[in-house]
Amino acid sequence: MLDYKFIVENLEAVEKNIAVRNMKADAKAVARLYGKRTELITALQGLQQKRNAGAAAMKGKLEQDRRAELIGEGKKLKEDIAAAEKELAGVEAALEAEARRIPNMAHPDAPEGKEDKDNLEVKRVGDRAHFDFEYADHIKLGQDLDIIDFDTAAKVSGVKFYYLKNEGVFLELGLVRYALDILQKRGFTPFITPDVAREEILEGIGFNPRGAESNVYTLEGEDTCLVGTAEITLGGYYSNRILSKEKLPLKLAGLSHCFRREAGAAGQFSKGLYRVHQFTKVEMFVYCLPEESGGIHEELRAIEEEIFSGLEIPFRVVDTCTGDLGAPAYRKWDLEAWMPGRASLPHHPDGDWGEVTSTSNCTDYQARRLNIRYKDDDGKNRFVHMLNGTAVAVSRAIIAILENFQDADGSVRIPKALVPYCGFDCIKRKGVL
Repeated sequence: MLDYKFIVENLEAVEKNIAVRNMKADAKAVARLYGKRTELITALQGLQQKRNAGAAAMKGKLEQDRRAELIGEGKKLKEDIAAAEKELAGVEAALEAEARRIPNMAHPDAPEGKEDKDNLEVKRVGDRAHFDFEYADHIKLGQDLDIIDFDTAAKVSGVKFYYLKNEGVFLELGLVRYALDILQKRGFTPFITPDVAREEILEGIGFNPRGAESNVYTLEGEDTCLVGTAEITLGGYYSNRILSKEKLPLKLAGLSHCFRREAGAAGQFSKGLYRVHQFTKVEMFVYCLPEESGGIHEELRAIEEEIFSGLEIPFRVVDTCTGDLGAPAYRKWDLEAWMPGRASLPHHPDGDWGEVTSTSNCTDYQARRLNIRYKDDDGKNRFVHMLNGTAVAVSRAIIAILENFQDADGSVRIPKALVPYCGFDCIKRKGVL
């Protein structure tokens, strides 16, 4: 979250930022509660000083009447201090609750807008696929190749689940290892993270674990949730810690399952693997010094571009608009792959772009909530900056591979970079049992 003092001293800018991010929060309430908290702290300190003075006086030689008077005053001060502490605790809780609703400040160059159509395209890489045959989307391809089974998964687990079969299994494992090998060469420490995290960690990262609009699965009877991304577990790894400045930046790569309710997700482009309740993802996460975060954000984007360039998948990079950033992000880049199966006449006759990765610089917004700091050269504790980025969300990468590398006979070629990991260079159509 933002620093309380920053909110008070930059109230107009904070309110404008809330508006351009299309979010609901009350910066004035934070300023009011912060002022009340300051008053209560001053009053409490005054009471504590009186108590200490009385306790010091009691150690000296006193007449009986004076001692009795001090004892009476001490009892009254004890009651007043307890009442003041209770009031202060209530105000501090309200202050934190209001402050947590306020999003991070947006980068001044982030395009203003309310939804993804307002994102700004900044780069394109690769040539979009053009077919001289009647091509298919990944749903049909997956069924014809007998590598994805949606129908049985719906029967066993529910809609928006799927089985991977046959070559589909090795395609997923190959994508994971391909991404991890690139990240390890870039200095990332690999992790396999838990699929469960405490609600306090989710809240610290900026996810809402409760409520109708939450995208999170909570575990009944537990203060824990299934994670929607390894950003949560990697971001919580150093919570309530003071990191060594000399060891920064810390670069982590986490492999995890991701579980998302996808509440309200519907529409043609949400079908198949694009929006599912469970998928596998390799996530990048970095803790760094404040002055390093801008450059590291560009590095994370470059890694995402390297991964998808290596897969020979055409993509574009977009600068995410303010209304689509999410509360923790200061700036976010999305990579959108070309997906021919998104063809929808008349607007998208030969396909459309679909998000496959994103990378966010969250500055010290998450670090304040999770209390992750480092000691600067003057010995003062400062909050680190925290960044995250998707190396590969496997389900969406599979969509892009199947749809871009299909041939007229219904088979799908494997990108050359993946062949050593998969052990085959083509998936051929087969009879489905």
